Amino acid sequence: HESWRILARLRPPCAPPASPSAETRSFFRSPPLGSRTFRKLPRAPRGMASAISAGPTPPAAAPSSVEWHQRPPNPKNPVVFFDVTIGSIPAGRIKMELFADVVPKTAENFRQFCTGEYRKSAIPQGYKGCQFHRVIKDFMIQGGDFVKGDGSGCISIYGTKFDDENFIAKHTGPGLLSMANSGANSNGSQFFLTCAKCEWLDNKHVVFGRVLGDGLLVLRKIENVATGPNNRPKLACVISECGEM
Repeated sequence: HESWRILARLRPPCAPPASPSAETRSFFRSPPLGSRTFRKLPRAPRGMASAISAGPTPPAAAPSSVEWHQRPPNPKNPVVFFDVTIGSIPAGRIKMELFADVVPKTAENFRQFCTGEYRKSAIPQGYKGCQFHRVIKDFMIQGGDFVKGDGSGCISIYGTKFDDENFIAKHTGPGLLSMANSGANSNGSQFFLTCAKCEWLDNKHVVFGRVLGDGLLVLRKIENVATGPNNRPKLACVISECGEM
């Protein structure tokens, strides 16, 4: 059982859900897959100075010259989306730009899990029907384990795990998309979206995209769902549909 860990801290609320776009691409079939049951998830270390990956906390990184959560969009980068339900009620759409210009391999792994292009035994594999299984207010929301559903699953379009591509992009603010891992070079399908600046994660987790527009409001809705043991949301937060814009 690999331990997928992640930390803590951010703030509130919400707004009306974003309207779905007409032009989307997904290889998943309707109706959406049912939500999965998530069990035993690792506990967040206390305080703000804990680590997602195993190993000592590195020295503080030098300030980044790029505010990655506010970087102007690159029109050549792919844009993907999650339609989210909270307790079976539509919460809106999270639209994300993937930093293919910075981390093309990592971005492509996520993109194919959004569209269902990656298949095993001719069956689309990916995020449709998957839950955000770990939510820590003022810090992050974590999801992407469609293999085991308990935070221990690991799969990628390249096999099982793949290496950290680079650490060019930093955790400079809310709405950044980053890879969850169990240590160096252990990336798979699990990811998290930041709810605040998380500079202590720099050089440990690969940032590969960011939330666009009103998607941040949907992130805040998930962030503010009440949680139980192991930071599991008491209301299922499910990716009901996903694809590429």
